[in-house]
Amino acid sequence: MSANLSQLKVNNTEVPFIFEEDKNLPIVSMQLIFKNSGSLSDTKDGLVQLSAALLNEGTKKDGSIGFATKLENRAISLGTHAGKETFVIEVGSLKEEFPYAIERLKELLQDPNYTEKTLEKIKTQVIGTLKRKESDFDYISGLELKKMLFPNTPLAKASAGTVESVESIRLVDIDKHLGDHLGVDNAIVVMGGDISEKEASKFASATLTLLSNVSSTKLETMKALGKKQVKEKILKSEQAYVYFGAPLDIAYDSKERHLAQVASFVLGSSGFGSRMMEEIRVKKGLAYSAYSRFNINKTHSYFSGYLQTKIETGDEAVASVKEVVNTFLDKGISQEELTAAQQFILGSEPLRNETLSQRLGRAFQEFYTNKPLGSATENLKKIEAIKLSEINAFIKEHKEIAELSFSVVTGKKK
Repeated sequence: MSANLSQLKVNNTEVPFIFEEDKNLPIVSMQLIFKNSGSLSDTKDGLVQLSAALLNEGTKKDGSIGFATKLENRAISLGTHAGKETFVIEVGSLKEEFPYAIERLKELLQDPNYTEKTLEKIKTQVIGTLKRKESDFDYISGLELKKMLFPNTPLAKASAGTVESVESIRLVDIDKHLGDHLGVDNAIVVMGGDISEKEASKFASATLTLLSNVSSTKLETMKALGKKQVKEKILKSEQAYVYFGAPLDIAYDSKERHLAQVASFVLGSSGFGSRMMEEIRVKKGLAYSAYSRFNINKTHSYFSGYLQTKIETGDEAVASVKEVVNTFLDKGISQEELTAAQQFILGSEPLRNETLSQRLGRAFQEFYTNKPLGSATENLKKIEAIKLSEINAFIKEHKEIAELSFSVVTGKKK
């Protein structure tokens, strides 16, 4: 079983169509993914997230409860969510109910619940969440870090917006955003299940014909700054929440992504056994958990991590992170660490590829990052073939990750 890529011809536009047939279960799912339409495309802070929330409120004809009842009676899932770069509408059901599910999706696209009552309801929910985040120290510290790394960019803003920005959003703003971004020439279809490719393409094409052509703006590329600074915010906290980050000069389509995966695994993304966890928790007892990772996206790449420690040991924790990163860059990794990383990544591959959803998700990521479908298999072969000298040379080339910025939310020292 593997996904394949073809093109659907809709309104004189070719739409990428990723499909995998899987007869293990009598279910079918379809995702409409719209590129350049996530929260980074906000014209008002929180607009994209609010737009996704409104599309989850059913149609104007049936209302939220009436539309949800139609779906529940047939065990249909139909939902919308937005990431940083993409906007996704997903529908899934038993095979026998899928034609009905597609009709409900078409109703939603043609008659979204654009009413002031609905908008005020979801605004109230979002504002309530934002107010709760005012005392969420992880949220505060993480957002402050993004402001340090990506000042004056969309990444420096909360994707859910602020209380003030959400209050200012109107139905016309949502209508315009969706109209400008949910277009046939902006769409990618990811589909699979107990259905033939011919049948699937008919369902997808029938849905796509409801969409207009759009000319959405390509998202800007953002580069993290290496400020080498520590910014503290004193609040009524019983702990120190330490978030850190630095530039990472690795493009989303780099031929060295396999090296980055292994380097990130050894440094901090593998949990127990990683350098961060061993040095900061096991040896020094500064935190229950310490984590770091290489974030490589189409619009931005950066190194980041976090830990939580006692207020009194916050400074020591910051110094320890710097020490771990500098030692990693100076000395590289050992053959034992490389072998353990290779064995884990290769050995856990079946767990990352056992469900249809996982396989379609991987296929989409391959397509989205300009790789041929199935390239994950080649990536595993590259990981298996990594030599110690190769990975250590790669690590030494990325000294930018030592240009660390720290956002620390903490309380007053006793």
